[in-house]
Amino acid sequence: MKVYLVRHTSVCLPKGTCYGWSDVGLNDTFQAEADSVLRALPQDIRFDAVYTSPLTRCVRLAEYCGHPDAVPDVRLKEMNFGDWELKPYDNITGSYAEQWYNDYLNMPAPGGESFRQLYARVAEFLDSLKNRQDIRNVLVFAHGGVLACAGIYSGEVRFENAFSSAVPYGGMTVIEI
Repeated sequence: MKVYLVRHTSVCLPKGTCYGWSDVGLNDTFQAEADSVLRALPQDIRFDAVYTSPLTRCVRLAEYCGHPDAVPDVRLKEMNFGDWELKPYDNITGSYAEQWYNDYLNMPAPGGESFRQLYARVAEFLDSLKNRQDIRNVLVFAHGGVLACAGIYSGEVRFENAFSSAVPYGGMTVIEI
């Protein structure tokens, strides 16, 4: 089975803002970015299933790309940064923040989750796809962290390197499971 994962377009937040589960707005360049995504989607493939993160930035892109009935799945939400949501990274300081920066893989953000917890959600979603015999091609609209987890799940990326080649806004990656 092939899973085509598309990252949402750029968001309307000041650079350096921590966000994950927050439902933030999109840049005014949305239409141009979404047109690029639409052109990049394979036209010769019939998607047997289409899923989206329930956050507006993904739902809106799915709709724009012709998938208004994409199934929202909470497991596709970005990492939950808890108390740090919508704060500038420069203001996320202190001993806990230092520990987190050194071990974000295992340590949850206060009131949020760790990267491994995000991975567990994404792996559960992908496991549920593997069990379906009726689908061969799946399209997913999600977030950078989700796409990184999918790369780990498929064996193409190691945990330690998950963000070394992040998929850009409006970018796509394809994995086989």
